[in-house]
Amino acid sequence: MSRVDDLLDQMTVAEKLAQLGSFWVQDLHRDGATVAPLSDERAANPAGFDDAVAHGLGQLTRTWGTSPLTVAEGLAAMRERQRVVVESSRFGVPAIAHEECLTGFTAYGATVYPTALAWGATFDPDLVEQMAAAIGDDMASVGVHQALSPVLDVVHDYRWGRVEETIGEDPHLVATIGTAYVKGLEGAGIIATLKHFAGYSASVAALNHGPVRMGRRHLLQVVLEPFEMAVRLGGARSVMNSYTDVDGVPCAADPWLLTEVLRDQWGFEGTVVSDYFAINFLREFHHVAETKADAAVLALQAGLDVELPHTDTLTELGEAIESGRVQADVLDVAVRRVLQHKHDLGLLEPGWQPRLDDETSIDLDSARNRDIARRLADESIVLLANDETLPLAPGVRLAAVGPVIDDPLTMLGCYSFPNHVLKHHPGGPAGIEIGSILDALRAEFGEVTHARGCEIEDDDLSGVDEAVAVAREADVVVVGVGDIAGLFGAGSSGEGNDVADLRLPGGQQVLVERLLDTGVPVVLLVVSGRPYALGDLAPRCAAVVQAFCPGEEGAQAIAGVRSGRVNPSGRLPVGVPRVPGAQPWTYLAPPLGRRQGGLTSLDPEMLYPFGHGLSYTTFALSDLQTSSEVIDPDGQLEVSVTVANTGDRDGTHVVQLYLRDEVAQVTTPVKRLIGYARVDLAAGQARRVTFSVHADRTSLVARDLRRVVEPGWLTLWAGSSSMDEALSARFRIEGDLRVVEGERVMVTPVSVEEA
Repeated sequence: MSRVDDLLDQMTVAEKLAQLGSFWVQDLHRDGATVAPLSDERAANPAGFDDAVAHGLGQLTRTWGTSPLTVAEGLAAMRERQRVVVESSRFGVPAIAHEECLTGFTAYGATVYPTALAWGATFDPDLVEQMAAAIGDDMASVGVHQALSPVLDVVHDYRWGRVEETIGEDPHLVATIGTAYVKGLEGAGIIATLKHFAGYSASVAALNHGPVRMGRRHLLQVVLEPFEMAVRLGGARSVMNSYTDVDGVPCAADPWLLTEVLRDQWGFEGTVVSDYFAINFLREFHHVAETKADAAVLALQAGLDVELPHTDTLTELGEAIESGRVQADVLDVAVRRVLQHKHDLGLLEPGWQPRLDDETSIDLDSARNRDIARRLADESIVLLANDETLPLAPGVRLAAVGPVIDDPLTMLGCYSFPNHVLKHHPGGPAGIEIGSILDALRAEFGEVTHARGCEIEDDDLSGVDEAVAVAREADVVVVGVGDIAGLFGAGSSGEGNDVADLRLPGGQQVLVERLLDTGVPVVLLVVSGRPYALGDLAPRCAAVVQAFCPGEEGAQAIAGVRSGRVNPSGRLPVGVPRVPGAQPWTYLAPPLGRRQGGLTSLDPEMLYPFGHGLSYTTFALSDLQTSSEVIDPDGQLEVSVTVANTGDRDGTHVVQLYLRDEVAQVTTPVKRLIGYARVDLAAGQARRVTFSVHADRTSLVARDLRRVVEPGWLTLWAGSSSMDEALSARFRIEGDLRVVEGERVMVTPVSVEEA
């Protein structure tokens, strides 16, 4: 009998339920300040720690991510908490320790990497995997076992506050980058937790926790693709439910989603953990349960295994099991999954001790980490427009204005430790070195004049005149606008910070307009967690640059792009709108969701489309060829294109391959991304890029919700953005309609050779 079977056989109902629960200690740090993702009232623990672990404990919640602990303090806390858990359990079973890592390990003094939206802008899964492996190494060194990351929600509406936490609006980009992140974490021995399963980012009016009005076909075709790839190819061992309901069914109580799709169809064998307080939300907000016990029954029977951040509803399950309302084997299935995780992590070994490296050897912001953060930041900066003002000439008289220019925290995402936790501890050190854009510009260019102009969220325009005066004395003015990330109203971007439209926050629009009126060339820099509508501004600017909260090394990357030290290679993972109200819309729209030629007075087209990005050199794509004009429904063809650097400096181009199903039984996007490749090219160099496109990559979810490969004509485009249609080719699938069951080809392999 295995250790898991032995424990399961001996445990009482109370001990089993304890393995499905968790505890969040929020009063450890010396100053008593705490952090709660939702509210202090909900985060308050219903019992003391000793009482809560009397029968054991499933998970320890955020020991490192709740208050600013030094490495020594954090290690001591981990040792003590695990000691109490082990000694309180009849079987000496420790807890799984989980933490957040949406922009790096959310701990005091840990590296803050760029946000996930910036990962998407790199189109570089290999580098993202390196980052995740480094994050996993750091977490493992201090006794952490599970990471509540990555976010695999596909952006549907840019007004949603959590856009910065996503990888982008295209499911293939989200899937490939997200799966790379999962591989990095899992390779370091950390359990990756996919979230939010599923549909969270498609809420009505972009309302956080809002209802989702979509059918299962769209859910299967678009929303679930990244999760499926991360499970099948990434090896993710945990999934977190979405707060929302989809077509009236809360995800935390949906057996079709949590069991039929996730487990029965995809073969997932790990745990489903609740988003914080989500089980009780079935009673409190969704009103599909009358009592906490009812909510717990719904969640457990649907396939949810673990309650986070503390045990609240699952303690009510004992009576339901004793009365036969819930079968004992339903409980056993969930407990077995938790114990299997603990077995795989080595937590069930006799004499187990937590892995806690020597504090003198632990550097959570190491040179290795900062190098990865720097490379990610460099690759994520997107040059949207340029009249050759950039890179700036040596000796230029430069003015830097705007509310993001001198505030280092604008570089960081909402779940970074400084923005997420240290806001509750004002006046203390940041724990890491974060430079401002102003500091980086001065390091790059020498003397730079400066005026703030306005605040990020404030409508006060009293500082605009000073900014205009500073700009008039310069040859070029860089104006930095955008966001400060935070949570639930404490910021302009981040969880709970949803917006009514996509105008720049506060008085920033007016600031830019006044600067443009000076006639001095304006380089517009947007540092934000979402794209903003720039149609009234960008055409008047000398250059436009987009950075998506690029992390602790972001300021140097931005300054490097200004000087030309960094040749920009980022590409948009979301579109940049022309007008602030043409939402919700992404490039993944069927023909009637695009410009309609007289059918509507609204033009929904993007100012800068998904995949767009410029460089300080020029590139040309040519000679698109396919290996065949006809394949069968289980066949494959090779698609090749030559990419050449036609400029006078080295650079990197992102070659993108798009597909269109010309006639199908359901409406399909005008085009969708099926492959991409980052290609480094020396000046004058040309390389041949070949994509291997399997028929599975053309599959769609049919009217009957089966995934099928249909016969018919398809169009391919190789280009530099989702709107680049210069090179196209057609091919045909001939044969009977093929139903795709079980595993399928989900990626498009690519090879790059000298031309």
